Amino acid sequence: MTLFPKDFLWGGAIAANQVEGSYALEGKGLSTSDMLPSGILSPHQTRQERTPGIKDVAIDFYNRYPEDIALFNEMGFNCLRLSIAWTRIFPNGDEESPNEAGLAYYDRIFDELATHNIQPFVTLSHYEMPYALVENYGGWADRQLIGFFERYVSTVFERYKDKVKLWLTFNEINMSLHAPFTGVGLQEDASEREIYQAIHHQLVANAKAVKLCHEIIPDAKIGNMLLGAINYPFTCNPDDVIAAMHENNKWLFFGDVQTRGKYPGYMLRYFRENGIEIAMEDGDLDVIASASVDFISFSYYASGCASADPKQKEVGNIVASVPNPYLEKSQWGWLIDPKGLRILLNFLYDRYQKPLFIVENGLGAIDELDENGEIQDDYRIAYLNDHLVQAGEAMLDGVELMGFTTWGPIDLVANSTAEMRKRYGFIYVDRHDDFSGSLERKRKKSFFWYQDVIKTQGASLTVK
Repeated sequence: MTLFPKDFLWGGAIAANQVEGSYALEGKGLSTSDMLPSGILSPHQTRQERTPGIKDVAIDFYNRYPEDIALFNEMGFNCLRLSIAWTRIFPNGDEESPNEAGLAYYDRIFDELATHNIQPFVTLSHYEMPYALVENYGGWADRQLIGFFERYVSTVFERYKDKVKLWLTFNEINMSLHAPFTGVGLQEDASEREIYQAIHHQLVANAKAVKLCHEIIPDAKIGNMLLGAINYPFTCNPDDVIAAMHENNKWLFFGDVQTRGKYPGYMLRYFRENGIEIAMEDGDLDVIASASVDFISFSYYASGCASADPKQKEVGNIVASVPNPYLEKSQWGWLIDPKGLRILLNFLYDRYQKPLFIVENGLGAIDELDENGEIQDDYRIAYLNDHLVQAGEAMLDGVELMGFTTWGPIDLVANSTAEMRKRYGFIYVDRHDDFSGSLERKRKKSFFWYQDVIKTQGASLTVK
């Protein structure tokens, strides 16, 4: 196996709302994630009816981050992707001045990472926004949110310009099409026109954030993030090939706008044919055109197939697709397709000719303690090994790959269903869906496997 380059960024990825807990501590406001105690696949609650959820404490990273960062360092991380909770900085989203306690908290996080020579890689908005912006403005449907987001990102860029040199704007921005409350703060039954209008505001805000980052932190890089939901044609029938093209365009649209700086023709046609009119102000398209991201980042868990026959579809996770008969499924019904990662890497690099970063890849599974109290998660090792081998193949193909941050390096609350039993980590956390557990951390077998992969720059990977 060809070694990954010396400057390759190795690490893991976490999200504030899935690890931190302390949901109301030190002035933090309620977020949209706080209104989804059962995960994004469930209807959201209101402030008045809100009930406690497992995310309220999560894995208590808010207080235990020194221990967790030390464990990441032990594995050899030189990069940690994490998010800032917008509601810790601007609790309601529309304040004139930020919450100093929230800013100080992330100062402590970044300082702790620096002591371990781990580079922070920060997502500005990871599946959460101030819930007050939904209550008072209707979420991203109101273009005032562009200004509120601009104030938030300006604040954190100025505050952390000497500590953070890698940034992302919106996590899996294309998921707004499938989970509008989580993505853009709209009601679950929002119309397609309403969703795309909110997305337009978010794309303008994305461009403004990119421009601000370049101005405030000239030596930083800022990228976008896509859910890499690549679809193959179910058969070689040209109708299926066209169906796959349409399915892929639904998510590539976001990358095209954020990278090429304009609305693509296929999307304008879709809007025309479906009676979708996007209200734009003068200058919106100029803003979008003026701020291309520096790199493309994406999550990759599974591939899918597309068919012209709508009866072929089934739902795995959130995105409906046609099951691929050549692939095995995970315990949660996700198709396991390591070679799909190589295909996706080549596909995105050919399309954009910008550096790529795999910011999420991992296997959610039920981990059982053995008779010695250990976790022998060979299934996770096999999954990640095979995906990293294919990432290496893509680099041999000529793809410029910046790094790999696995989701999530420590057990955390699953986003889709707010479960702890769906575990991703190299580090086991004694926390369970009935809210029990000591929160003790324990190294799994995969912990030492990933440690070796990083130490050998990939030479320890097994090529089948």
